[in-house]
Amino acid sequence: MTEFALDLNDDQKQVRDWLHGFARDVIRPAAAEWDEREETPWPVIQEAAKVGIYSLDFYAQQFFDPTGLGIPVAMEELFWGDAGIALSIVGTGLAAVGVLANGTEEQIGTWIPQMYGDVDDVKVAAFCSSEPDAGSDVGAMRTRAVYDEAKDEWVLNGTKTWATNGGIANVHVVVAVVDPELGTKGHASFIVPPNTPGLSQGQKFKKHGIRASHTAEVVLEDVRVPGSSLLGGKEKLDERLARARERARAGGGERVKNAAMATFEASRPAVGAMAVGTARAAYDYALEYAKERTQFGRPIIDNQGVAFQLADMRTQIDAARLLVWRASWMAVSGKPFTAAEGSMSKLFASEVAKKVTAQAVQILGGNGFTREYPVERMHRDAAIYTIFEGTSEIQRLVIARTLAGMPIR
Repeated sequence: MTEFALDLNDDQKQVRDWLHGFARDVIRPAAAEWDEREETPWPVIQEAAKVGIYSLDFYAQQFFDPTGLGIPVAMEELFWGDAGIALSIVGTGLAAVGVLANGTEEQIGTWIPQMYGDVDDVKVAAFCSSEPDAGSDVGAMRTRAVYDEAKDEWVLNGTKTWATNGGIANVHVVVAVVDPELGTKGHASFIVPPNTPGLSQGQKFKKHGIRASHTAEVVLEDVRVPGSSLLGGKEKLDERLARARERARAGGGERVKNAAMATFEASRPAVGAMAVGTARAAYDYALEYAKERTQFGRPIIDNQGVAFQLADMRTQIDAARLLVWRASWMAVSGKPFTAAEGSMSKLFASEVAKKVTAQAVQILGGNGFTREYPVERMHRDAAIYTIFEGTSEIQRLVIARTLAGMPIR
């Protein structure tokens, strides 16, 4: 087990500085344009692929960093550049985590490379869990997967929503119900390969923030996938379902994780790091603005009303980062989240991002309310962190139920 440390090693610092340079020189200059266009920034993703940032190798190296800090450091720097473009670059990672969390070694080796494509033919992937009537309430999921034993195929029907890269992805990872009587324990994840008949893009959403990231519905109409597309395999699924049924008959609490929750649990500290990056970007801009902007004959940072806001902003950002780093280190060290530390990190960092970006707008005054200055966009982008991959209310529920020793449903 790696000891927890607050100092990055030389390799981590080198990666951080490299990513910061890419965020500063490539992402930021393109941010306003792609926010206005509300389109996937393929040229920027292509540039990220060329330098090795958008690649399986890069994310694998960060994911398997023995300190656990590879992913949060990477997320913070990229999202410091711009949240919408960064999400377009890293959005494939959620689908990849879904496969890593639930798939076999063969499935991991087969499908994750296809999610990214290559430098000459960049691809993206989508993780499809939420539905029109099943967002926070994953137990209300209606998308069904029925096994056709004669053909060794699964037949998927339903509609997914809020899917990053949904419909434009090369590979879709879809969570579906295989046993409705077991609630969330009757869910499983499936790979939908490229060009599978029956999968189509539904509504593309016009969003308040992160507008450079594609978000859409995914419609599944008699989508047939081979038996090998079931993540983890049928034998493992049958064993899990049998345990769940047995515990249900015995009246015991079911502790087997469902496919969607396993993915979200693994990704929450990373989302917290994204929020830290956006908050830090707004703070950095507001700090420099406050040093240069003069009113009543002096820089506005000389006024306690502004200076105290900046002091609070910096304190909250650093506290959020520490929670994210702790959760990330615990996860890689195999330490259980006995107090829902992953949810803690996501909750606190998300709330900090909303508050800090709002303070940045306030410090810039009228300028902060215009699109001529980036804090307006950062404030819009920050709103998503308290919503996606578990709202702040859901994070508080997870934390509270964990502290009470109650099962997470």
